[in-house]
Amino acid sequence: MDITLKQLRAFVTVANQGQFTLAANKLGSSQSAVSTLIRQLEQNLNLRLFDRHTRLLRLTQAGMDILPIAARAVADIEGMVESSRELNAMRRGKVSMAAGTVQAALMLPQLVHGFTKLYPEITVELHDVAEKSVLEQVANGSVDLGLGTVPEDDSELIGTRLITDEFLVVLHSDHPLVKRPELRWTDLADCKLIGPQRGNPIRDRLENELMRNGIILPLDKSMQEVALPLTIIGMVEGGLGVAIMTSAVTRLATSMGLVVRTPTEPHIKREVSLIQKRARSLSPAARRFRDYLLRSVH
Repeated sequence: MDITLKQLRAFVTVANQGQFTLAANKLGSSQSAVSTLIRQLEQNLNLRLFDRHTRLLRLTQAGMDILPIAARAVADIEGMVESSRELNAMRRGKVSMAAGTVQAALMLPQLVHGFTKLYPEITVELHDVAEKSVLEQVANGSVDLGLGTVPEDDSELIGTRLITDEFLVVLHSDHPLVKRPELRWTDLADCKLIGPQRGNPIRDRLENELMRNGIILPLDKSMQEVALPLTIIGMVEGGLGVAIMTSAVTRLATSMGLVVRTPTEPHIKREVSLIQKRARSLSPAARRFRDYLLRSVH
């Protein structure tokens, strides 16, 4: 059975107009072409849909039963086509994005605002989550895009570099290390350290780079592990220790009167990327948002 939209549209139009001539005019077609479509539909359904007389056209009982179903099918398909046109024209749509709490609070809001000014009918949903959850939400399809660091051995996700973060140390203003003209990673060996939990991509990156450079810090034994960056900053403000974080927190830390220092030997950085699932195609709205972020930050 090969029923087409043209056949269904012709049937609905003829039934509503009551004449092939009027239906052909409404469809912008010839009367013979409309008659052929109706005949093809009747053959496909193995049903007679109209009783034809010299000057009279009347729906059969089968035609009356089929008409509401056909009308609904035509309306649904035409609605789908119109929706796809609107999506491709960027008149409407929805994008969902997951990001770590710091980027979600300090970096993305201005970018989302700029995007929605250009495309007011597109809704951007921003999910502020732990760094590890960013990767999980992109991988399981909960969100279209993520902002974070993709592990080198991850074959499921694709990352496009957006910015580069540098690892730094956040200190209380009266901490002795503030007075040092230069701060090295080894200077932190005897400090009470505060940082992200094991399994966090930031923590993994830090440990790998320290190990690669032969620097030993007692992270596993003595570092206070905390889930949220704001809590880490608050603990430093309360005098509970020294935090190892990234440059994403600089504005927040300095606004709270804390001191930010970048250790040398070596400078440790990480790429922060726009993340998407390799096997998932982005919607037109999500593609437009991704491209806007890449243009705006670079």
